[in-house]
Amino acid sequence: MKTRFLTPLALLLATAGFVHAEEVTVYSARNEPLIKPLFDAFTKETGIQVKVHTDKEGPLMAKLQAEGANTPADMLLTVDAGNLWQASNLNLLKPVKSAALEANIPAHLRDPGNQWFGLSVRARTIFFNKEKVNPAELSTYEALADKKWKDRLCLRTSKKVYNQSLVGMMIAEQGEAKAEQVVRGWVNNLATDVFADDTKMLEAIAAGQCDVGIANTYYYGRLVEKNKSLPVGIFWANQKTNGTHVNISGAGITKHAKNEKGAIKLLEWLSSDKAQNLYADVNLEFPANPKIKPDALVASWGDFKHNYVNVAKAGENQVAATKLMDRAGYK
Repeated sequence: MKTRFLTPLALLLATAGFVHAEEVTVYSARNEPLIKPLFDAFTKETGIQVKVHTDKEGPLMAKLQAEGANTPADMLLTVDAGNLWQASNLNLLKPVKSAALEANIPAHLRDPGNQWFGLSVRARTIFFNKEKVNPAELSTYEALADKKWKDRLCLRTSKKVYNQSLVGMMIAEQGEAKAEQVVRGWVNNLATDVFADDTKMLEAIAAGQCDVGIANTYYYGRLVEKNKSLPVGIFWANQKTNGTHVNISGAGITKHAKNEKGAIKLLEWLSSDKAQNLYADVNLEFPANPKIKPDALVASWGDFKHNYVNVAKAGENQVAATKLMDRAGYK
């Protein structure tokens, strides 16, 4: 009787375990509409379900810290290397050894310790009002500190991690003193108060409120899709020096992942040719996998030289960048 009782129970537990093993839980700072098509395609191909919990990156990392070993999260998906670096620095992620990820994602777009991997590339470059600026006048981020741009520059707030990462990379390459000199020049050249987001800043350039600014390219792409005659041009910064600043959206496996195998399978799939075609197109970003071509609109902006310094430097210098911008009066 004992054996007859235990066998069905064992089967029930085994079945429950099987169901759990076939589900990956993702904590995502990316909006669900952007990632759901990808996860649906992964489930269709593999049979593995993906459960998503979305929030901003700060609350998600705090949740992971609070949950500790009891977290249901197998993967953390977010934007900006600064955020991913912060997650690894908080000991929330674990290293992954994967030949597929190392083959698909260039070394400068992943953590040197393999705790996170870029899945799309975000270029942050210079935009200008076509009616007021000849692109021949433009060259580098640093040159926007010149007096010729006095009362002509618009910037997004320094509170956003995108600008902290840009300044963090400048610190990595030029040192803190030079970076601070540049940021002070930007502040002196502002045409108006800083903007809450890139879209409002680009709209201000279009309206003639300012002549030039710095933004992520996908914000520009969204506006161009709505208004083909937008009087704003894109200029690839620093092409004769160190290349245009790029950052990433990316993901890592959580330290206490219950379904580590399934999560790695999802991460590898997201770096694959098929997923990369979907991934970059949904938000007009550049594929992290260099074998994949970008969306036609994105490709129309032309090729450009990337900055190949590892994006982890953005995170390493995040605190220094924030303090520097505060000293320079960059709100």
